Amino acid sequence: MRILTQSFIAIYFLVFLFTGCKNNLKDYEKAEIQNLTENQFLVEDQLTYCANQAFKTLKLIPNEKVLPRNIAPDSKEWKFVNYKDWTSGFWPGQLWYLYDFTNDQKWEDQAEKFTDYLTPLSVSPANDHDLGFQVFNSFGNGYRLTGNPKYKEVVLKTADTLATLYNPKVGTILSWPREVPNMEWPQHNTIMDNMINLELLFWASKNGGDSSLYDIAVSHAEKTMENQFRPDYTSYHVVIFDKQTGKKIKAVTHQGFADESMWARGQAWAIYGYTMVYRETRDPKFLDFAEKVTRPYLDRLPEDLIPYWDFDAPNIPDEPKDASASAIVASALLELSTLTKKPNLKKEYFSKAEEMLVELSENYQSRDKNSAALLHSTGHFPAGSEVDYSINYADYYYVEALMRYRRLLNGDQVVQEFE
Repeated sequence: MRILTQSFIAIYFLVFLFTGCKNNLKDYEKAEIQNLTENQFLVEDQLTYCANQAFKTLKLIPNEKVLPRNIAPDSKEWKFVNYKDWTSGFWPGQLWYLYDFTNDQKWEDQAEKFTDYLTPLSVSPANDHDLGFQVFNSFGNGYRLTGNPKYKEVVLKTADTLATLYNPKVGTILSWPREVPNMEWPQHNTIMDNMINLELLFWASKNGGDSSLYDIAVSHAEKTMENQFRPDYTSYHVVIFDKQTGKKIKAVTHQGFADESMWARGQAWAIYGYTMVYRETRDPKFLDFAEKVTRPYLDRLPEDLIPYWDFDAPNIPDEPKDASASAIVASALLELSTLTKKPNLKKEYFSKAEEMLVELSENYQSRDKNSAALLHSTGHFPAGSEVDYSINYADYYYVEALMRYRRLLNGDQVVQEFE
């Protein structure tokens, strides 16, 4: 069953109209929702499945300071990476979500262990923009759930480190401070993925960090909005700026099919990123923009709502899918459904997010094929890297989306505050 009953959808959005973005539902409203969804999509079962898969993975990790990153098609073997890898925060972040779900001490212990591996990132020079992915997903989630002051200290230090990549002449954070093909190094490059790392700066600015971190995050979001989108609100993966003048040199792709194509995960980062920026700033222009960048993604999805790795790839339908993009967007849409002021969009965003989660759960779970949560993600198709793989960030955003969905049905805030 892919869609909730019409009666549930109607009740859900009537509730949102009267409760607003915090979504604090009354007991009778929660009971009604739970009754209507009991035989539709059992989110508790999907989270239990994710916990079981993660438990299998724990048994496969060698007794070294490494973290699981990906599994190749038709394999059960994880590729392991160290704390410097850009994906290092997704595994401990997933464990923190599983602790949040189960309240079981064993998940807290494991989350703490793998989070601690990443501590050097807070005291090392910034290697690239991915510090938000690495540290906020791990230490940030850990601080939210435990209040451990050491975690807060790491997050604040890392925010300061990320801020060293900000170029005030350009108005954005430098994504890759090194030579990358077609990036005109040593000019200033900014990639769409960088939008996600702004959450680290927003949080730090409100929790003991310098107020300039907020200004940096807003500037980055504004400059990206002005320079990194086409008239139809599809995103370029990378924009190159003159580092001295701030002038835009060119807009290109790195992981998409072509410079003018819509790379699926890039658009997903944009949807998630601007939704988060609106939550943090409450500036209506960011909500409007989040809605605008969501439109082409939803309008161009295939029937099963799981995108091909690039919406303009030449051999669709014989192109690899990207479950990671779907998981990211499902998570973002659940939040965006609570923020938009338009009833028709509230309904659409929630319905599409739910359908995506159902499709991922029914047809993209790894189950007995390997110990990841999901199959069929695509990392870097042009480089032939991680094509049709299980990848840790797909699993992270899938679990996050399931947790957000569960909170919504329980009448809680879709996004728990990091306080």
